[in-house]
Amino acid sequence: MKKQNYMSWETYFMSMGVLSSFRSKDRKTQTGACIVGTDNKIVGIGYNGLPVGLDDTDPKFWTDLDDSDVEHSKHTYVVHAERNAIYNAFGQNIKGSTMYATLFPCPNCAQTMVQCGIKRLVYLDVKQWHESGMRAVMTMFDGAGVKAERYRDLGATDEGAVDELLELKGRLYP
Repeated sequence: MKKQNYMSWETYFMSMGVLSSFRSKDRKTQTGACIVGTDNKIVGIGYNGLPVGLDDTDPKFWTDLDDSDVEHSKHTYVVHAERNAIYNAFGQNIKGSTMYATLFPCPNCAQTMVQCGIKRLVYLDVKQWHESGMRAVMTMFDGAGVKAERYRDLGATDEGAVDELLELKGRLYP
């Protein structure tokens, strides 16, 4: 197979999701997402971070304490990349769009995606300890007609570009 001299759409949009994750201040899990309209135009982009107005350099928002202490858990404050991409697409028509995400979404983000009319998800990785959450998301997606595909299974001949971005991220922002 002849190597192409340009980046495929799948790799381009997944690369935008990975690049967005570089902005996250979360030391444990940095995620990014990119929403693409039916015309291959980016309509929203986001990363996991704090709501507008909160100081994202303040360590009190980034504690990895037990989630039973709601006030001191980062999960109380952090807006996931998928939702941030949707919020950043405000005013754009995202019905029928595709979301490229660096991580398979949680059930709450999946609900939001379904409600907004996103019809395809391309994801890079899955948190293995979230198997029951993934099953719940797939139940929602199946019922709503959302197609979920792992990026690595798409057969993009240039997926090495995403690997190189992830490697760069690891070197620049360990």
